[in-house]
Amino acid sequence: MSLFKQLLIAICLFLVVAFSGSFMVSLESSRAQYVNQLRSHAQDAATALALSLTPNIDDPAMVELMVSSIFDSGYYASIRVVDVATDKTLVERTGTPDAGSVPQWFVKLIGLEPAGGDAIVSRGWEQAARVEVVSHPMFALAKLWQSALGSLGWLLLCGAVSAVLGALLLRRQLKPLDYMVLQSQAIARREFLSLPELPRTPELRRVVQAMNQMVEKLKALFQEQAERSEKLRVESYQDNLTGLANRRYFEMQLNARVSNPEQASSGYLLLLRVQDLAGLNQRLGGQRTDQLLKAVGEQLLRECARYPETQNLVTRIRGGEFAVLAPGLVREEALQLAQNLEVALASLHATGATDVASVAAIGLAPFVHGDSPQAVLQLGDQALAQAESQGEPGWACLEHSASTSIGDDHHAWHTLLDRALDNQRFELYFQPVVAAQDTQLVLHYKVLSRLLDDQGQTIPAGRFLPWLERFGWTARLDRLMLEQVLRQMAGHEEALALNLSSATLADPQALNKVFEVLRAHSNLGSRLTLEIGEEQLPEQAVLEQLTRRLRELGFSLSLQRFGGRFSMIGNLSRLGLAYLKIDGSYIRAIDQESDKRLFIEAIQRAAHSIDLPLIAERVETEGELAVIREMGLFGVQGQLVGGPRRWD
Repeated sequence: MSLFKQLLIAICLFLVVAFSGSFMVSLESSRAQYVNQLRSHAQDAATALALSLTPNIDDPAMVELMVSSIFDSGYYASIRVVDVATDKTLVERTGTPDAGSVPQWFVKLIGLEPAGGDAIVSRGWEQAARVEVVSHPMFALAKLWQSALGSLGWLLLCGAVSAVLGALLLRRQLKPLDYMVLQSQAIARREFLSLPELPRTPELRRVVQAMNQMVEKLKALFQEQAERSEKLRVESYQDNLTGLANRRYFEMQLNARVSNPEQASSGYLLLLRVQDLAGLNQRLGGQRTDQLLKAVGEQLLRECARYPETQNLVTRIRGGEFAVLAPGLVREEALQLAQNLEVALASLHATGATDVASVAAIGLAPFVHGDSPQAVLQLGDQALAQAESQGEPGWACLEHSASTSIGDDHHAWHTLLDRALDNQRFELYFQPVVAAQDTQLVLHYKVLSRLLDDQGQTIPAGRFLPWLERFGWTARLDRLMLEQVLRQMAGHEEALALNLSSATLADPQALNKVFEVLRAHSNLGSRLTLEIGEEQLPEQAVLEQLTRRLRELGFSLSLQRFGGRFSMIGNLSRLGLAYLKIDGSYIRAIDQESDKRLFIEAIQRAAHSIDLPLIAERVETEGELAVIREMGLFGVQGQLVGGPRRWD
């Protein structure tokens, strides 16, 4: 039983005991008073009747008339006139008055006995008769009953008022305890909440202060780990001059885009080179040349911001060379990006009449899933060399044999995808996510989608997702996949994880439809986790509201492909995520590259401080798995432990 209920019951019991004691004391006092009143009443009646009978004692009719009149006018149990000489009853009247509304149990409980009185009737100087009067206590019992009802009514009124006021007071006084429960639950969900307003009660005030200090300490420890990890990420994967990602990060992402079929793995690589960097250093000086490179980086970020696919993929690979990885872009969009960059760079002037556009060249090279990173870079270098040699325009785009397939056929993709969404021609594939220390223990299955083309062949998500985003149909696929997954979950007890796209998160109507579907299947909440890719994350406030709504329905949220936006790890403590999946580009060859291991260890320390499980994505070698086990990560996902397949 809660403390609130215990205190409320204690208040009610106290009122009952206080009423009972007060009533008993009042009852005893009233009983004594009423006994005296009954005795006085009987004696007065006997005296008055004896005086009235003195002149008429020898008239039996008159005696009987007077006795009857007295008996009928009051509460009497009996009236007798007894001859003193012979002890013979001359007249007697007896009866029991109506109890009225007084219940019999109350009469027995009070136990008020009748009281009597007597007087002598004289005949001259002789005693002729004796009058005996016994008063019935019914009128006293009626008064006591009315008094009891009044006291009970007052008790109930006082009890109701006290219960309401006591409940309000107790709820207000115990509110800090409720908040401390929320604090404890929030800590279990890896959130840190502090009670800003301390209670006035000294005992509760000390408890709340201690709880707040503990929460702030945990929060500070987590923040310290997050800052340390972010510093390590900046040192390892960020260019010191421009603030862009460096070559190591670029190579990791390029390798991931061309080798992972589940990501948007086809697109274009853009290389930009500021020519004659050594000459610019001599003419402008090192400081102005650095300012020039920063300005070029800012222009790249500004122009690439129009294409969300390039987020966090703008890099400076060395010296005056910049690279932009643009997955999902088709040829027309890539050419437009190059033209916009050329115009933007033309507006930059390092000094006086120095035109950046005259010393910058841009090369475009397409890539698709299956290409080797070296081949893509080589094709980009060829495009860059062609742009440098041709003069005007300052950019060049090379073709690739693999890019001439259905990949750039806008109409064919539109028709295929529209028909597939209408006819639900998407298949569910499931990839196991297992415990790092015991790969036989399945934590959950990641749900992946495959598109069925007109020939019945399956197309991986990396090929059709960019087109769905371009047509604005990603939210349609999300809802279709969610409905299929929920139907499929009815046949087994395994836990699943399903991705939500940024299009669904950005569209309130689409998101409300998703919540309607989830609300109708809230019984499956403990077995379904929704995942959001790091590159698709909304603003922090929107993300917190999303986690709250999912938690209310019993579902949980997690992040996948995490690592590129590590600066946000400080905000993870307010989300209560189920787990965090590390981007596979940080896992690839981690047994051979020490900087990756240091970075993952930093993430592990920060996540461990808030008890957030980490799962490594795209684990493909035994060496990688051995390092992950050694670092103590929670789970792994990748071809080494199981690839995507249909449900058996």
